[in-house]
Parts: sequence; structure tokens; C-alpha cells
Amino acid sequence: MDATLRFTVTDDDTASALGSGRLPVLGTPRLLAWCEATTCAALEPTLGEGTTSVGTRVSLEHLAASPVGAEVEVTAAVSYVDGRLHRFTVSARHTGDAKLVGTGEITRVVHDEERFMSHL
Repeated sequence: MDATLRFTVTDDDTASALGSGRLPVLGTPRLLAWCEATTCAALEPTLGEGTTSVGTRVSLEHLAASPVGAEVEVTAAVSYVDGRLHRFTVSARHTGDAKLVGTGEITRVVHDEERFMSHL
């Protein structure tokens, strides 16, 4: 259960656009969203009909700035599985120089979609 996705930083992905700062560099909320999307991509092939996964825990360090136009490669690798619980290590790197942009851990839990929504 591993996945790698590539993203290009746009003006909409910047800290200033997302309200997480004033600089025109990749905002931490977008980096987190990219990491979560990559864990979803890793888990998706294992999900049965009518099931989905939800994020339940995140630990993320945003280590380096990425300017608009930078290409970032995010990798998610499963590190622990216990029934419906899946924990992933995630890392993000610039594609050109492989500079580490961020690293962390994301936990997702598999749920039946209908049952999950019925509890809201």
C-alpha cells in the first residue's frame, strides 16, 4: 500500500492564498492536503464497494519552502495496519533537487460509507 503523486505549486496553493501566512510559497494546509490525497491513493485499491477511509490523526513537519512553479512529489508508505486502521509515513520532496519539503505520519480508518454518514 504505497503511492506517489506529483503536484505543482500554484498561486492558489500559497500560504498567502490559504490564510496561513503572507508569503507566496507553498502553504502548510495545502501540503497536508497533498499528503492526505496520497494516503487516499495508496489505500483506494484495497477498499471494497461502499467503503471509504477517513483521516483520524496527522503529524506533519513542513521543513522547506516551495515557490510557485515548484514540482513536489509526495510519497505515502503504509507503516502499520490493525484491522480497519492504517498508518502511513509521508514525505514530500522537490522533484528537481530531491530537497525534503515535509515529512510526517497520517492515520486513516476504513468505514462503511452509509453507516458512517448515518451517525451524523
